[in-house]
Amino acid sequence: MDQLVTEFDTDEGTVRALDGVSFDVSPGKTVGIVGESGCGKSVTALSIMRLLPQPMGRIAGGNIRFRGQDLATLTFAEMAHIRGNHIGMVFQEPMTALNPVHTIGKQLVEGLRLHKNLSLEEAVKQGVDILDRVGIPSPDIRMSEYPHQLSGGMRQRVVIAIALACRPALLIADEPTTALDVTIQAQILELIKDLQKEMGMAVMLITHDLGVIAETCEDVVVMYAGKVAEQGSVYDIFDRPAHPYTRGLLQSIPRLDTQPKSRLSVIEGMVPGLRDLPAGCRFENRCPLASEECRQKPPAEEVIADGHRVSCYHRVSV
Repeated sequence: MDQLVTEFDTDEGTVRALDGVSFDVSPGKTVGIVGESGCGKSVTALSIMRLLPQPMGRIAGGNIRFRGQDLATLTFAEMAHIRGNHIGMVFQEPMTALNPVHTIGKQLVEGLRLHKNLSLEEAVKQGVDILDRVGIPSPDIRMSEYPHQLSGGMRQRVVIAIALACRPALLIADEPTTALDVTIQAQILELIKDLQKEMGMAVMLITHDLGVIAETCEDVVVMYAGKVAEQGSVYDIFDRPAHPYTRGLLQSIPRLDTQPKSRLSVIEGMVPGLRDLPAGCRFENRCPLASEECRQKPPAEEVIADGHRVSCYHRVSV
């Protein structure tokens, strides 16, 4: 992905949800996308999948390179062949991602028949197999059940099974453990990791949980207000964070070695609205290091180490 720009038409005018977002996801690797709500993480995923709400959403610039093709220029029919077949997506809400009026089997078999040109019998057989591989007991029975008959954890496993049924080269997981308890969350993340090793696919993991990022990702992209603030390896981001926003996120994590009753560190203020963005750095109104230069002109991205990039006038030395 290079210099991706995504815009939405609203009653108040056009807003730019993504402004020059660039990063790569390599085969077999997991890239974590992290940032507060409203920073553009889910819009990035929907832009890649070409699932932006129509007619108000559009890709206004940049490109999305996948296997030699620019996804931003493909027709609807061409994108439909890639979506679900070569790129799978686990959507944010497991409780609403499944159609409540269709059985699990019908929703799972649909993609297999469409993309793999299988007979109904063969598609059902493969559907039962993938349900079994994602840890669902009695998968042949579950095929005839409806989403409301399954628990939240089971439904999330079904969503993952649908996303992986065609063995995609890239899996986009948007908050895959939202609303799940800690035990089920750990199982889901371990499941994705195991299936990634088995299939050799790339994974783009969107989450608020920095603990999940540290445990599962090789590379990290920190987003803020529609732009990339910092990106690098997981060791760069956690051991040598250079952007004040990244440092603020890490400092806000509760620690066991802090003094009893000590106050939790927070980032003061809120993410600016897309219609009211500052002229300079988008983090300047919340940044303890902000200067007049930060308020006047957006900082350019700077390479500070191999693969470690940051956009900040007052970056921390690493």
